Amino acid sequence: MVKKKFSVLVCPLDWGIGHAARCAPVIMELTTLGSSVIIAADGRSYDFLKSQFPNATIIRFPGVKVIYPEKRSMALLMLLQSPAILYRIWKEHMQLKKIINEYQVDLVISDNRFGLWSKKVKTVYITHQVMIKAPPGLRWMEPLLYRIHRWFINKFDSCWIPDVPGEPNLSGDLSHRYPLPSNAKYIGILSRFNHLYSSYPVQTPGMRNKLLVMISGPEPQRTIFENLILKELALNPVNPAVILQGLPGEKHHSTPYPGVTVFPHLPDEEIGELIKDSDIIICRSGYSTLMDLVRLGKTAVLVPTPGQTEQEYLAQHLSKSGLFASIDQESFSPEAAIEAGKKLSSKTDIFEFNNINTFGQKFKHYIDLT
Repeated sequence: MVKKKFSVLVCPLDWGIGHAARCAPVIMELTTLGSSVIIAADGRSYDFLKSQFPNATIIRFPGVKVIYPEKRSMALLMLLQSPAILYRIWKEHMQLKKIINEYQVDLVISDNRFGLWSKKVKTVYITHQVMIKAPPGLRWMEPLLYRIHRWFINKFDSCWIPDVPGEPNLSGDLSHRYPLPSNAKYIGILSRFNHLYSSYPVQTPGMRNKLLVMISGPEPQRTIFENLILKELALNPVNPAVILQGLPGEKHHSTPYPGVTVFPHLPDEEIGELIKDSDIIICRSGYSTLMDLVRLGKTAVLVPTPGQTEQEYLAQHLSKSGLFASIDQESFSPEAAIEAGKKLSSKTDIFEFNNINTFGQKFKHYIDLT
């Protein structure tokens, strides 16, 4: 009798492509171990993982849908949407039962999808923010939000935190301020570039970009940021410059101004080359982007998504450490960003490379495929 392959369902949150991007090394390690991987995603996460793993089994699995603000606090808006969010969590939990039965799933790995726990099979929850940051006027709610999140986390068999213990660390208060749940463990930096380099990449000689802008995150703020960048570069040219739109599924690049190239999306190898061969990098302070930069030994000027308390905190936390610089979107200009970037070190070497390159080496210890 032929033994059935261990079947793992991997499900990222569909809020931009960051959660999907950090699931890529998980999928690669599972495949290396001989597991059968089913990817369940939606939106841009689906498009990204479909491009990364064209031969994988991938299914549409809609999750929690959140309406993002243009100006109001995201945390406040999510609070107002909480009844609809709780309903969607329950609905994805019920749908998970059907997927487990249909695909004979042995293990579920959920990246920030609260409803994907099960009493039938083992489940893993990935999050970098055990504590959820509240806006300034609602800071008194943070202990309550922590307890609510911990209640969800405890429904899973394991919780993986993509960060390092102790100091220095990347997530700050988000995963180091409060006691960890009993099922939680730090797993090191989780980057889609883990498989490309065994050490910090060496910069290659030749043509360098003066500026690289990596745009990411959910709408409408993704487009708002892109339009701001294009408007500012039209008024204050910087070249050569490259803009990555964070739009997997789109194919055609453009050159809106001389010396400026816009790509919807690129393969990881090409993005890695762009990152290590750019003088100044401007990006959102999304956690997956930060992990990718640290993994490649690069720093950046961070422009947090307005109203997104997590990104605002991370930008503040990391700029205070001197590891990154931060500029508010309202006061953004290419000149200010380039000036801030020049003051940064050439690479993020406050993180020992051996400390961040542990996920692939220790993956078998994080997961029991029996």
